[in-house]
Amino acid sequence: MKRNYTGCAICDSTWGNVWAEVEGERLFFCCDICVTQFRRLVDRVKRETGWTSLDALDITGDRRGRTCVAASGRESLRFFIAFTPQGEIRSFGRLTG
Repeated sequence: MKRNYTGCAICDSTWGNVWAEVEGERLFFCCDICVTQFRRLVDRVKRETGWTSLDALDITGDRRGRTCVAASGRESLRFFIAFTPQGEIRSFGRLTG
């Protein structure tokens, strides 16, 4: 899966040393909470779209919320997602434009 971050797969931090497999790919995360958030983000996108996999994921934002664009083949989904401190999805909404 193509991502726009070189650090942690969801927040781009470079501290920490947590590695986890997501979607068949071994990814770097700064902490276990970011692993939980990333997995829940991917699962929610797949549930919302019916896609079986994601080809690309661009994430912007911070702990208060993230604007993302996910792609699978020629389709894409732009959305906003926010998490609780425990990594649960607090809000999710599709964005237009």
